[in-house]
Amino acid sequence: MQLRALMYFDELVRTNSMRAAAENLNVAPTAISRQIENLEYHFGAQLVERSNRGVKLTAAGELLAAHAGRTLRELEHVHRLIDDLKGLQRGHVSIYANGAAVATLIAPVLAEFCLKYPKLRFEVTITSARAAVEALGSAEADIAVTLFSPKMSGVKVRMRSDIQYDAIMQATHPAAGQSSITLAELAALPLALPDKSFAARQAFDALFAAEGLSLDPVFVTGSLEMLRELVLRGAAVTLLPALTVKRELEAGLMAAVPVTEGKAVRTPVELCVAPDRPLSFAANKLADFIERFMRKAGG
Repeated sequence: MQLRALMYFDELVRTNSMRAAAENLNVAPTAISRQIENLEYHFGAQLVERSNRGVKLTAAGELLAAHAGRTLRELEHVHRLIDDLKGLQRGHVSIYANGAAVATLIAPVLAEFCLKYPKLRFEVTITSARAAVEALGSAEADIAVTLFSPKMSGVKVRMRSDIQYDAIMQATHPAAGQSSITLAELAALPLALPDKSFAARQAFDALFAAEGLSLDPVFVTGSLEMLRELVLRGAAVTLLPALTVKRELEAGLMAAVPVTEGKAVRTPVELCVAPDRPLSFAANKLADFIERFMRKAGG
C-alpha cells in the first residue's frame, strides 16, 4: 500500500467529492479513483459508494478514515523530527487554544517568540477547551493552551498556572487611581462582560452571587476585541487579565485595578501536550517559552 493512496483517500473523505479532492491535490479525478481502487484491492473490501451526490463511505471506509488521518499526521510529525535531526532552521507548530487563552497568553507569547525564531511558522486554531485537548490525542495539535480545560485521559499537563482578572477601565476613569476595587463598587459600574458561554463569565456570576450581588452588565459580547473597544471609549469597565491589554496599559490608555484581596477571579490555564508523542524542536522551544511566560504571569 502506498502513502499516496492514503493521502488521496484522506482528501476524498475531507471533501466528499472526487472532483474537489482532485482539484485540491492538483491531479485528475481518474487518479483519485485509481488510488481508491488500489486501497480497496489492498484491503479486500469496498471503501466508498459513488453516486451523483458525491461519495459515501462504507463501514470499511469509515474504519479506514478514522485511522488514515491520524496516520498521515503522525508521519508529518516524524518528518518534522527528521528535519530537526538535520539541524534545519525551519519548523511548523500547530497550537490549539480556547478563545480567552488566545488573547491572554498565545497572542503576546507568539508576538515575542517569532522575533527570536523568525523562520518558524505557526498555525493557531481557536476552539473550545475540550476540542483543543482532543486535538492533541488526534495528533492535529502539537500544543494546547486552555482555560478551564476538562479533565481528560491521554493528555499531559506540562504547566498549570492561574491568571488573575482585574478591573480594566479607561485611564481617565475616576476609579483608575484606586489601589483596589470591591465587588460592590464593580457591580455599580456600567460593565461590559463576556457572554455566558465563557467559563470566566460563569465564574464572575458565581463570585458576585456569593457576595449577594447581581450582575447586570450593560454590554454582553463574545468578542474580547469589543470589550477592549468599549473600555477605550469610556463606555464601560470590564474584567480581564492585565496581560490581555498590556499594550493599552503601557500606552497609558487603560488602567488595571485589582479586585479587593481574596475576591479576585483567578482562572486555571494549562499548557498541554500529548504524553506519547515527542515535540519537534520548534514546538518544544515554544512550549518552553510559554512555560516561562505563564510563570511570570502567575507571579
